Amino acid sequence: MHKLLLFVLFGLTIHVSTAQKENFSYLDVFDMQYASDPQISPNGEWVVYRRVGFDILKDKSKGNLWIIRTDGSQHQKLTAREVNETNPQWSPNGDRIVFSSTTDEGSEIYMYWVATGKVARLTQLPFSPSSLTWSPNGKQLAFSMNVPEAPPVIAKIPKKPKGAKWADSPRITDRVYHEADGRGYIKPGFSHIFTIPADGGAPRQITSGDWHHRGTLSWSPDGAKIYFSANRVEDWEYRFRNSEIYSVEVESGEIVALTDRNGPDYNPQVSPDGKQIAYLGFEDKVQAYQTRKLHIMNIDGSNKRMISGALDRTLSRIQWDAKGKGLYIYYDDKGNGKIGYISLSGNVEKLVDNVGGTTLGRPYASGSYSVSENGTIAFTQTRPNNPAELAIRGSRAVNPKKITDLNGALLNYRSLGNVEEVWYKSSYDGRDIQGWVVYPPNYDKNKKYPFMVENHGGPILNYGDRFSIEMQLYASAGYVVFYPNPRGSTSYGEEFGNLLYNNYPGQDYDDVMDGVDHCIKMGIAHEDQLFVTGGSAGGIMSAWIIGKNNRFEAAVVAKPVMNWISKTLVADNYFYYYDHRYPGQPWENFEGYWKFSPISLVGNVETPTMVMVGMDDLRTPPSEAKQLYHALKLRKIETVLVEIPGASHGIASRPSNLITKIAHTVAWFDKYRADKEDDE
Repeated sequence: MHKLLLFVLFGLTIHVSTAQKENFSYLDVFDMQYASDPQISPNGEWVVYRRVGFDILKDKSKGNLWIIRTDGSQHQKLTAREVNETNPQWSPNGDRIVFSSTTDEGSEIYMYWVATGKVARLTQLPFSPSSLTWSPNGKQLAFSMNVPEAPPVIAKIPKKPKGAKWADSPRITDRVYHEADGRGYIKPGFSHIFTIPADGGAPRQITSGDWHHRGTLSWSPDGAKIYFSANRVEDWEYRFRNSEIYSVEVESGEIVALTDRNGPDYNPQVSPDGKQIAYLGFEDKVQAYQTRKLHIMNIDGSNKRMISGALDRTLSRIQWDAKGKGLYIYYDDKGNGKIGYISLSGNVEKLVDNVGGTTLGRPYASGSYSVSENGTIAFTQTRPNNPAELAIRGSRAVNPKKITDLNGALLNYRSLGNVEEVWYKSSYDGRDIQGWVVYPPNYDKNKKYPFMVENHGGPILNYGDRFSIEMQLYASAGYVVFYPNPRGSTSYGEEFGNLLYNNYPGQDYDDVMDGVDHCIKMGIAHEDQLFVTGGSAGGIMSAWIIGKNNRFEAAVVAKPVMNWISKTLVADNYFYYYDHRYPGQPWENFEGYWKFSPISLVGNVETPTMVMVGMDDLRTPPSEAKQLYHALKLRKIETVLVEIPGASHGIASRPSNLITKIAHTVAWFDKYRADKEDDE
């Protein structure tokens, strides 16, 4: 009798525990946290990292530095300060941590002493520092910072009378690159490299000239030189893809160029013995996509050679091993972030999977790592059911160990949608195409669900098996969500990514629709309940799809390019497109630019369409979205325009705007759901 009672009570406990789980919901966004920028100590015993969350009252992300032992113990906040802290860097002997932090006056450099826990501000800088880097002996720090320049003066305006309220002075520029999405107008000036004593003192500018000097900094072992990348050529504004590797003498400021080819060469890393430099880059072949390769050269720039030719993937975040026998590398492969090791002879060994999880909105590639002197790796690990957590892979370990659980208190009590990987064949050329399906929580295979296609941006980007707030909220709303990586996506090699050169949109449309047909054959999609959405390049694809067919019940086209001619010459990156996307400038290739403009197909659209855009979007300006909305209104197609105040191209940069985007998409689609009509 007692055993029976215990069994019944145990069964009830399981049932209640399961029943208490709620679906992931909008306000849960503000309770999400993730780990970023893990920096492991030189001895491999500690990791300092940035713990990022969201402030529901200020509607923005916030991040403080935390520290934890690599065995997962002694997890604690680094300082008692409640302000943003970023870019932690261990000193060479591990006794100090330098970092940047926000104050009321701006961003400054701070020092933390490990033995005492003391914190001190080292600087009073006029602008925010970046690329903080220790000298090998731990006595100096290098960083980059903007140095302002005066704007051009065209007219001399008479002085206004005392107390007069005249209009603001005009904004004048003569630069090619003068505004940036999410940043707005770029004040004139150039980034330069500075040094400062590690125990505080006056910063000293060591580069000069009207060029930008920024990105990764790497000291020579003797501390006499700093290696960096820049674009110090005469017509640098027009050769925007170009950069070279340079050295600068710390004392004299003498700068020497070590590379000279047309294309990006950047991220220099000096070998431990100071005899070689590793760097990333490629010779620009003028095409839509090229993989970034790993190169090695002697410290004087001689004997350049590429060593990563056997790995047809873009590499980043390179780091020498302690003995200088090879380098650790990061790369994406088929939508999954990897850490590998490459020898100087070019042999590649994969060490870690599932790196990422720091782009919470959509499942894009992201994440970071660092390596200790003994080869222990600290990295951000993600899976479809959790954002970035800290994980450790010991130098002799086979499998990594997750050492944080930042979201357990939330996600352990939420029902998430299961994510399934799918592969299918292109009907155009038989290529293998990859995608993922997210099922609604508690999915019932005997029930019919509406099916949503979510197209990724870029288009030279990739989705993967990573956590995504958007995908999970769409699934929680009752949709089966399909997100594919059609041709042009990264992580499948250079040839696959470059298939969009002068062919965008092209057969990537077929790849998406082949995925829809594949899911229909699987029985998880149904012809009478198809929906489509996407933002940026995903908005382009969504607009292209509804111009090509009328299979979808409704569409949400977010921040699209509708007209390549108008977009190209008004966007913040207007100088980027010619020759690398389509041959020539718009006035030289009017027919080509128009051929690939979704607005050219607007006369075919019969699908009810919501058009959405941030009102401060400089990348795909609101005028592009309005072209679609106005055309559909003139054609009397059911449509609505959603303009989000204060939002740039990255709508999801503020949590409330992310929620707004998802909620409006769901509300629009819900109007056309057959199962909703049945419920009513």
